[in-house]
Amino acid sequence: MGGYLRLRQLCLVAHELEPAIADLGSVLGLDICYRDGNVGKYGLVNALLPVGKCFLEVVAPTREGTAAGRYLERRHGDGGYMVIIDCDDIERRRRQVEELGVRIANPLRYESYTGLQLHPRDTGGCMLELNHTGGGESLDGPYHPAGPHWQESVRTDTTTALVGAVLQSPEPEPLAERWAKILERPLSRGSAGEPKIALDLGVLHFVTPTDRRGEGLAGIDVAVVDPVRIIAQAKRRGCAVTGNSVTICGIRFGLVTAR
Repeated sequence: MGGYLRLRQLCLVAHELEPAIADLGSVLGLDICYRDGNVGKYGLVNALLPVGKCFLEVVAPTREGTAAGRYLERRHGDGGYMVIIDCDDIERRRRQVEELGVRIANPLRYESYTGLQLHPRDTGGCMLELNHTGGGESLDGPYHPAGPHWQESVRTDTTTALVGAVLQSPEPEPLAERWAKILERPLSRGSAGEPKIALDLGVLHFVTPTDRRGEGLAGIDVAVVDPVRIIAQAKRRGCAVTGNSVTICGIRFGLVTAR
């Protein structure tokens, strides 16, 4: 089971792109590194923002009848959309998911980049993508979805890293077991006893729903320099605050003090 798996990118979906990225930028201290015109063929616009050496992406539909638009309706508003993991051997991962009977809903290939978006009916939870960018073994190296110059947009004065994702489900145990099998990683337990999967970068947590939005990507954990300052800024922007988390674009961001 050698080779790395890294939680490299989390994708959110919003009714309107610009307000969502304005809130993310203002509250979490992030800058846009890339807008990918290729997503236009799916009826979308997007923006990517580096979080340390990982990324938040926000997509928004530009026309009726898109998969993202249907997802907004199904989950009752803005929120989490995709978990994106990069790996060193994408063809081995392709064989693994095919052996498990997991369908590839959308195969992607651009020059040195290969992505496998897996069918959510086979994975559960949310859309899961595995990808590889040639030369991207180093976290400072190329990462195709983020554009050619993403390193120039990294800011770490407020938010320093993306450290985890929280998937909610009425049945978190079977969901976690399914993802563990797909990713070939063992299950362990978090501080609250929830099943979790530790990757080489980042952790996936599986919990019961805390709202009425159903199964999906519900939370993101980020390492931050000063949680108090972020909470104050979130309140000024009109974002909901609960304990040590802020809600932006329908996602609860758990604030972990950077070490």
